[in-house]
Parts: sequence; structure tokens; C-alpha cells
Amino acid sequence: MSKQSSGKVFNNLKQHALTAISYLIPIVVSGGFLLAIGSLFGGVTIENINDPFSFFDAMYTMGGLVLGMLPVVIATGIAFSIADKPGIAPGFLVGLIAINMNSGFIGGFIGGYIAGYIAKFLVDKMKVPQWAEGLKPMLLIPFVASLAVGIIMYYVLGTPVSALTNALNEYLRGLDTNQKLLFGVIIGILSSIDYGGPINKVVFAFLLSLQSEGINEPMAVLMLASMVTPFGMTMAYFLQKVFRKNIYVRMEVETLKTAFPMGVCMITEGCYPIIFNDLWRCILATGIGGAIGGAMSMVMGAGSPVPHGGLFAMVTMTNPFAWLISLLVGSLATAIVLLILKKSVALDDVRELTEDDEKDIDFAELKIR
Repeated sequence: MSKQSSGKVFNNLKQHALTAISYLIPIVVSGGFLLAIGSLFGGVTIENINDPFSFFDAMYTMGGLVLGMLPVVIATGIAFSIADKPGIAPGFLVGLIAINMNSGFIGGFIGGYIAGYIAKFLVDKMKVPQWAEGLKPMLLIPFVASLAVGIIMYYVLGTPVSALTNALNEYLRGLDTNQKLLFGVIIGILSSIDYGGPINKVVFAFLLSLQSEGINEPMAVLMLASMVTPFGMTMAYFLQKVFRKNIYVRMEVETLKTAFPMGVCMITEGCYPIIFNDLWRCILATGIGGAIGGAMSMVMGAGSPVPHGGLFAMVTMTNPFAWLISLLVGSLATAIVLLILKKSVALDDVRELTEDDEKDIDFAELKIR
């Protein structure tokens, strides 16, 4: 396979995962908040519906039911992205099988691709008599694809994926302090350097698989690392006044007025105008801040059962103040690095193309279609 073809295949696989994750996030967030708020007020799982139960028991149980279906959601989302409607039934089934075989989120993730590509193959290749054409998308393809992916999961992939999931969970639960620190650094860097892009989303999907097994500390690191960018850039604005080195032009200062409130809600996109004005220095600064904050959060044992929500999710966390301190220290590190690396500018400067920038423009690459 040529390098170009392998790159195209990878991009297709990545796009299907990102599509599924975009469906997954609101489900996970709503379920996580229900579970966390119910737990906060003493809710427990309703074991017998005929026994009396409280409002918070109901909230806790609702959240648990939603989060327990994550393998189904991710598998269905991936299969639907690949094969459209004919992929829904096999994707749904393979997610249920992943739960049944204790292969968890990873089983649903892998199974979703298998279900989707089997359904897509049948859509493209299955030949039936004219009178049966109407049955293809409604009956034949979902049935055959569901049967095929079910057999593959039960007889080939389910057991090894389940063993892999269990081994991974046991390893992460047994990390010592040094290993936690290194793990926090890695998650912190990967979560903070592409500002909600594909790397962040892949890490998010992996951490969801851990969260579904009750390992919540890595997700707290991702949340923190995603917020280091707006918090750090805002801190840098105040530090520049203390150290009398102006690093932001007026447009960037105006950007911070909306970027910081968005950052409180764990939305990084408000910082894009500042980031793309000075990309590499920003990546270095936020990567260092994410690494420091991530290491501190992991070592101090902060955990979040909710994968989104920013500061509003603090009430649901274990060791919330440790998480907040880690966030502030990581953001301060980002601010200091920004202050050191960024060039001094006048407030009313505008960024113009230099001769070196213009050399990078190759008119031979322009194509008129």
C-alpha cells in the first residue's frame, strides 16, 4: 500500500471515529452529570423497582444506565458513519455483545468498525432479484451483517479484547506515584497541544474507555489540559502588565474577553485567533502547562466522573481542590512560557506578512479548477 493510500485509509478511519465521538459527547455528559449529582446527594442504584427509592436514587440509576451503554453508542455511531442506516442494527448489536463479553468500550470501538464495513460491503456487493430490492436495506443487510459481526465477536475477537481491557484496567489501577506522574504528563501534553482537534478526540475516546470502568483520574487530566489554554493566556495578559512586556495586540486582548468565559466551560476554540497568530509558541506553552497540571492532578488523585463541563463539573469530582490547584499551576506555567517566548508588540500593532512569510507561498502549487 502506498504512503498516500495508507494516509487516506487512516483519515477515513479517523473521520468515522470523530463522527461517533461527536454523537457520544452529549450522551456521556448528560449521563455523567446525572450520575455525579445523584451520587453527591447519596443516591444509589435502584435494585428493585418495588422498593421505595429517593429522587437522587433515580438520578444515580439513570446516569448509570446511560454510561453503561457507551459501548453501544460508540459502536452504533461508527457503523452508521461507515454504512449509513444499514449499519445501525449491526453496530447496536456489537455494542451489546461488547457489554455482554466485558470487552467494554474498546470492544464496542473495534466492533463498530467491523459492523460498519460488513454492512458497507453488503450495500455495495449484495445482488438480489428485483422484487427483493426493497428488502435489502430494511431486512437483508441488517440481518446478515448482524449475524456476521456477532459470530466474529463471540468466536474470534470478543475474548482477546476482553482480556486486553482487563489487563489495561489492572495496570492503570496499579500505577505507583512515578508512573502516575508520567501518565499525567503524557495525557496532559496530548490533550493540550491541538486544542480540541483529532489528537484530543482520540485521547478522549481512550479515556472514556477507562471511565466506563470506573477509572476517572485520567479524564480529570484531559479536562484540566483542555482549560490550560484559555486560563494560561488570560494569566499571561495580567503578567505582561506586571513585567512590562506587552505580548498581545488589541485584537488578541478583545479575543480574551470571550475566550476566558468559554474556557471556564472547557471550550478552547475561543482562543483560536491568538493561537493561529503564533502557533508554535502557543503549542509549546500549552503543552508545558498541560504536562505540569496533568502530572499534579494524577499524583494528587483528582478524578472526574463527568467528561465535560469545565469548572461546573468540579462539584462532581473527587479531590476537586487538588484539581483546581493543578489547573491554576498548569495555567501559570503556560502564562510564564508565553511571556518568555512571545515577542514584545505594541497594542495597536497588526500582524503583516514578512518577506520570509511570502517566500513560503509557492504559486506553482496553485490550481485553478
